[in-house]
Amino acid sequence: MLTQKKKQQAEAALQSAKENMTTRFRLGYHIMAPANWINDPNGLIYFNNEYHVFYQHHPYDENWGPMHWGHVKSKDLVHWEHLPIALVPGDECDRDGCFSGSAVDNDGELTLIYTGHHYIDKENDIFYQNQNIATSEDGITFKKSKFNPVISIPPVDSSHHFRDPKVWKYRDSWYMIIGNASKTERGRVILYKSSDLYDWEYVGVVAESDGTQGYMWECPDFFELNGKQVLLVSPQGMKADGNKYRNLFQTGYFIGDYDYEGNTYNHGTFTELDNGHDFYAVQTFLDAQGRRIAIGWMDMWESLMPTKEDGWCGALTMPRVLTLTEDNKIHMNPPDEMDLLRGSKTEAFKDKIIGESHLIETKEKLIEFQIELDLKNTNAETAGIKIRGQKDEQTVLSFEKSTGIFTLDCSRSGKRDDGIRRTQLYTDEVLSLRVFVDRSSIEVFINEGQATMTSRIYPENEMLGVEVFAENGTAKINDFNLWKLKDIWK
Repeated sequence: MLTQKKKQQAEAALQSAKENMTTRFRLGYHIMAPANWINDPNGLIYFNNEYHVFYQHHPYDENWGPMHWGHVKSKDLVHWEHLPIALVPGDECDRDGCFSGSAVDNDGELTLIYTGHHYIDKENDIFYQNQNIATSEDGITFKKSKFNPVISIPPVDSSHHFRDPKVWKYRDSWYMIIGNASKTERGRVILYKSSDLYDWEYVGVVAESDGTQGYMWECPDFFELNGKQVLLVSPQGMKADGNKYRNLFQTGYFIGDYDYEGNTYNHGTFTELDNGHDFYAVQTFLDAQGRRIAIGWMDMWESLMPTKEDGWCGALTMPRVLTLTEDNKIHMNPPDEMDLLRGSKTEAFKDKIIGESHLIETKEKLIEFQIELDLKNTNAETAGIKIRGQKDEQTVLSFEKSTGIFTLDCSRSGKRDDGIRRTQLYTDEVLSLRVFVDRSSIEVFINEGQATMTSRIYPENEMLGVEVFAENGTAKINDFNLWKLKDIWK
């Protein structure tokens, strides 16, 4: 009864916050909480012919606080429906927070596995963490297990960082990886095994930082892709290296081969998954079509979050389909279902030579555009796109032909202090961009997912349009099409 009362209080607080919220930057086709704070995606699962996404949520405030689990579902990966809060903290197993975790289908029972957070000394951030289970018969209302915590303490060589369980089934056993730090402050992922989800045996370390890859690995995921085993982690404490690792924390992956019998994972180097400003805590799931789909938190710790003034903060990225190339690189691309958002289409131009600039006017703030640049017939030093607003407001995408450097510049759309991100491309024939713009976000897919860049933007002024430009020469545009996109929340 106590849990039910807490849920009712949280829902009431959320409703009150929603009524007082300012909507200028509210996104049109992304998952957000109804109001207040959201961060990591949790418990991604395709269950009973519906997509479920849970998320870290503070229903009482626009700032981070005691973590609850928010919940949305969808039939098509595009149109999302808010459901009641799934988990509230405060029980003996999760006194100070229901931290991140995962979801599995256990013989028809939707089961959540999550971290319980407990402060020993909150002021000095001294805490301990354990792993817990909650189950649901209807996919909406969840009951915490009487056996919680199912894992009460980390291994002896571990620090107190012990969170974000990802659970899956292989043959007849359940496996759980947990984000962890060793006592020597190296990020790592550790493995447990169970026959029933409740009684877990510690197996050992799957992978560990080499000393340059952070002191803690959050939000791990471990899955097969094109015959290889992918370890996805979100390291804390990596140092910037040129154009790489520019954010406070990263999300990236290792590719290798895994032996379940010996718990040996032979893998390559760490590769950053996205090169924008706001992409973290990524999780994946397998859908009915066999696609590996990823969703991340579309913000970054300690970054500018102006929507807090409006009574809400945080969002999740669009879903992305992951594929693995022959040279062991992960490509991310939008699922076909994103086409369901498309409204009116503007065929801007085809086979056109651009000198200086050309503006395609639109006042729409929710748009998708696709452009293909013929590099062989482009002699401009730099070519690109400006998403233009009034009063010199703009978000700029540009490609420098001589170096292959692609740049996302948000310094005049809300990120004044650290507005630029760059990535190295390897292409000399065609540069194709598929770009999704929402009221306060941009997601860029380059050359069919060879690179992606995801950032929050905060344009204050009215939209003018999309401008194609070339500097010191001309650019050949093969195709340029633009779509107005639907607002799923209206």
